[in-house]
Amino acid sequence: MRRGLLSDYFDGVAVKRLSAVEADILRSNQHEFNSSKQLKSLLGTPDRVQYQAIFIWIGGEQEALSEEGFLTWYQSRKPPRREHRLYFPTNAVCEAAIAGDVLFIARRTDNTLMAIIVPGGSTIQNQLLWLFGLEEQPALQFESLEINKGNAPELDFTARYILDELGIEVEEPEADRLDILIGRFGPVFPPTRILSELARSSLPQVSAADDPDAALMAWIDREEQLFRRLERYVVADRIKNGFHSDEGTDVDGFMGFSKSVQSRRMKRAGLALEHHLEAVFSAHQVRFDRDVETENRSKPDFLFPGKEEYRDPTFAAARLTMLGSKSKLKDRWHPVLSEAERIREKHLLTLEPSISENQTDDMRAKQLQLVLPLSLQSTYRESQRGWLMTLGSFVKLVKERQRSG
Repeated sequence: MRRGLLSDYFDGVAVKRLSAVEADILRSNQHEFNSSKQLKSLLGTPDRVQYQAIFIWIGGEQEALSEEGFLTWYQSRKPPRREHRLYFPTNAVCEAAIAGDVLFIARRTDNTLMAIIVPGGSTIQNQLLWLFGLEEQPALQFESLEINKGNAPELDFTARYILDELGIEVEEPEADRLDILIGRFGPVFPPTRILSELARSSLPQVSAADDPDAALMAWIDREEQLFRRLERYVVADRIKNGFHSDEGTDVDGFMGFSKSVQSRRMKRAGLALEHHLEAVFSAHQVRFDRDVETENRSKPDFLFPGKEEYRDPTFAAARLTMLGSKSKLKDRWHPVLSEAERIREKHLLTLEPSISENQTDDMRAKQLQLVLPLSLQSTYRESQRGWLMTLGSFVKLVKERQRSG
């Protein structure tokens, strides 16, 4: 089933690294970039056009700004001279820019623009470069790329993961089938474990015993589809009932509901990953315990073979393994280092694509081995891939340790 293409949402993109002067321009009252061949390729050469736009700044963990506004692309010289400029209005996103940040100007298929500013060399920069098919690191001059059906990637789990970071909801082509699967729940969320079981049972052809990496991604992908479809019904039902109080419109109630939607998404994604990992380990008859309290009240997500062996000082530490799991990693991996002190080398599984080299180098130095489903590893740079571990390799390692001795 076709999952849609990036060209369904974008016509093209231009990207550049901001110099100190350009960062100052964005923070001043005169936000204009001179034209370039690449910007003309993206925006054309009309005398003047004003685009509705959304401005986004994404930094580190839970750091983001978003504002609606406009961008004006106009001819600044009298004929016969022609020189286009791109004007930005004053807003909090532009004021957050610093030298070395990367600016993406993306043209949507509805003829609106997105201006996205991210830290240079960051994970989100790498994710956006991968999404748009830009292989080179951003330079001080704009580079652009037309996005069409001929070069646009299919919107798989990874692409939708990144689009979600930009606040773009992807339409689901299998809506009718999904509605049948979730129909028994009505406009109510079932326990996360129930939804995870439904996702797995709806894919009987998927075998974790044969291919744990592919199985995990298929199950996660299906559960994401089911959840988002059900979420539409739950949210629509709540909005239909309105937000009212004795004073009139219940603004606080609406804001609280909006926050609860985002919180539920994040919490559910983490729990779903843990449920599906349990199913993978069970399919391979691997012994494990969940959320075992170790030193300093820390609780690794998975402990192999289990708590009894971990708490037995005569059991060889070399045969113990721990695994943390985080669907979205960001900068939240450091706490894993303090979990299960008997285990020197930690393992951490994530679904985060394109983590920066600075982050993976730091993990490696601190003896934290990153585990990634195989399909996600292609989003990483060649220099990183040799170090990454697949889920299948991790399962093999644990099984070997449990057979030894």
